[in-house]
Amino acid sequence: MVRRLLYDKVDWMLGKYPIVTITGPRQSGKTTFAQQLRPDYSYLSLEDPDNRDFAKSDPRGFLETWQDGVILDEVQYVPELFSYLQTYTDLRKRNGEYILTGSQNFLLMERITQSLAGRVAVFSLLPFSYAELQSSEYALPDWSEFLYRGAYPRQYAQAIPSANFYADYLQTYIERDVRQVINVQNLLAFQRFMQLLAGRTGQLLNQNNLAIEVGIDNKTVNAWLSVLETSYIVYRLPPYHSNFNKRVIKSPKVYFYDTGLAAYLMGLRSASELNVHFARGPLFENLVINEMMKKYYNRGERQLFYFWNDSQHNEIDLLFDEGTQRHAYEIKIGKTIQPQFFDGLNHFLKTAPDTHLHLIYGGDTMQKRSNAQVHTFDELFG
Repeated sequence: MVRRLLYDKVDWMLGKYPIVTITGPRQSGKTTFAQQLRPDYSYLSLEDPDNRDFAKSDPRGFLETWQDGVILDEVQYVPELFSYLQTYTDLRKRNGEYILTGSQNFLLMERITQSLAGRVAVFSLLPFSYAELQSSEYALPDWSEFLYRGAYPRQYAQAIPSANFYADYLQTYIERDVRQVINVQNLLAFQRFMQLLAGRTGQLLNQNNLAIEVGIDNKTVNAWLSVLETSYIVYRLPPYHSNFNKRVIKSPKVYFYDTGLAAYLMGLRSASELNVHFARGPLFENLVINEMMKKYYNRGERQLFYFWNDSQHNEIDLLFDEGTQRHAYEIKIGKTIQPQFFDGLNHFLKTAPDTHLHLIYGGDTMQKRSNAQVHTFDELFG
């Protein structure tokens, strides 16, 4: 069993708050993680019709029956429960009494903000990080295999071929989650929409062009993007809005929370195909940003990530502030370092001279250049 890096932080917070909430995609390991944290807690899934009916029809009786150490799985199915959780945890004053999990982030966070502010610690558990996987019995030969296979725990634990896993994942996701959040009439069009989004990984998102290709209107594009973000399938990386250059590109970029799913939607069926695939660079970029995100999430921190791109096509793939320090990352899949890899970084340094510059590339040699630190994927995330 893989020990999740988030374990110690959540374990500590269970002693500080009456409720801890764990959000993340379906099958990211939330239930297993919650049961690892507190194996002696009672467990109830609110996807179960009987549990859901009890919680909806008699929330007082439900919380009087289930107290003092309970895991409530997929709690967003009973939004009525949140205000009662506030009342009962205030009354009982027991830290660590409830662990809540949910896979529809916006819906869950809206209820938490309304009812449980100040009473709950919230964490995001994404599928395995590269570091978690490489320290387990499921370690892979290199990052390219990880990029192709993705990070969902079930396919490793059950030795499911990636193509079979993602075919099933997409079918259950579209037929269950999508229809619960939004009324999608044309599921084939929605699947086409996801495939086109995958092909735009790491690109500026042009919603008008996307709408035309799928045959839907812009309002529907917004709605479908929202449901994909709500259920941790994709995220939009915003541009950095600073006065470094007045002609900054303002469209976001789109990325997938799991590169295995993006690769499957693009038609990749083996890791070796990555070497000649048109999107190998954007997929590597997506992988690096995901792993950087997981590094912070697994410490219980939320970091604001951006990219930077001006009208002259000068670009920084990943930009964020850590305390008073600004970090800029250029991401290149090439295994041999080329002088042009540093062009965007050197240009950015002229406009923001206090920035720490980094290059992450697909090779295996670390270097310290005059302006930038060169990282390998394994050195940074292994």
